[in-house]
Amino acid sequence: MSKRLRIGIIGSGGIAGSHTRCYQAIEGVEIVAVADIAPGRAQQFIEQWGLTQAQAYENHRQLLEQELDGVSICTPNASHYATTIDSLQAGAHVMLEKPMSVTLDEAVEMVQIAKQTGRMLNVGFQPRYDPNMATIRQLVQSGQLGNVYYVETGGGRRRGMPGGTFVTKSLAGAGAIADIGCYSLDMALSALGNPKPITVSAFASNHFGTNPKYHPQAHAFEVEDFGSALIRFENDLTLHFKIAWAMHMDSLGATMFLGTDAGLKVTPASKGPWGGVFDGSVGSITMYHDIQGHHTESPIPIIAHNKDLFMEKVRDFVEAIQEGRQAPIPGEEILYNQAIVDGFLRSAALKREVEIKVPVIL
Repeated sequence: MSKRLRIGIIGSGGIAGSHTRCYQAIEGVEIVAVADIAPGRAQQFIEQWGLTQAQAYENHRQLLEQELDGVSICTPNASHYATTIDSLQAGAHVMLEKPMSVTLDEAVEMVQIAKQTGRMLNVGFQPRYDPNMATIRQLVQSGQLGNVYYVETGGGRRRGMPGGTFVTKSLAGAGAIADIGCYSLDMALSALGNPKPITVSAFASNHFGTNPKYHPQAHAFEVEDFGSALIRFENDLTLHFKIAWAMHMDSLGATMFLGTDAGLKVTPASKGPWGGVFDGSVGSITMYHDIQGHHTESPIPIIAHNKDLFMEKVRDFVEAIQEGRQAPIPGEEILYNQAIVDGFLRSAALKREVEIKVPVIL
């Protein structure tokens, strides 16, 4: 019988439960440690999930003293950098919740340390496991659209502002763009083959979050609940990005890829006040093109599936460890996503366009 994988959970908030549920359903995996800086919270989590073999810690560095194959990092955004660096240097493979970090400099160092240690840094973008996302990538990269010169992506919730650690800048680093916007960016960048961004001009606001009429923690709300940006890439590609946690509108529109030969429109599957963003599945895909000189709209059949996308990403991480293969969604692949988030925050604060410079990591 093969060796059981020993997994640690760092951070025991809501998303940690999703990771735990998946690990418990995978044969040959055992959660042996949980860490949370809040006194007693790790032990409470262990009891809640019946993790009878797990030890509780109030410091992730103590957890990392154990012999671990991998860790899931489920902490607030601002601590992703330190916990990831420490975990990689301790010899553990890392499953990191999105967003990758707060700044580009942090993300670059995280990738560098992963390369130096030979450990996986896997970033958790579970929408990639929707087969319809693969269809979008195939269509965009097939050449059927011709030269893609403009992309519009993002999404919005009419009401969907979280609270707690999500709205404090010292813990979250950013708001809607880091929480849900990074999903839309990943969908577009992945489909486009990860083009290199060169400038960002962004705007951000928090009219809803800071208003007690709309948010119970308005007095402590420090991040953006709305943002938009124009991102320029190499090869004369432009991306219009927009995201909202709250707004007086039902939608910010579909994702669109405009090409010289055809266009592609993609809508999210999620509906309702918390819907309208690409942290779930795809609702529809339509190609706009000309046939015999006639304007033609071709619906692309949606692939029906019952996949648990979160389970798929955790299982893929586990199997990558077991099989000794590369990270399914490696940190270096998310660098441009993080570079745009970093540039967005800098541009919005400075109220002007900023350059993006991503170093080559050898």
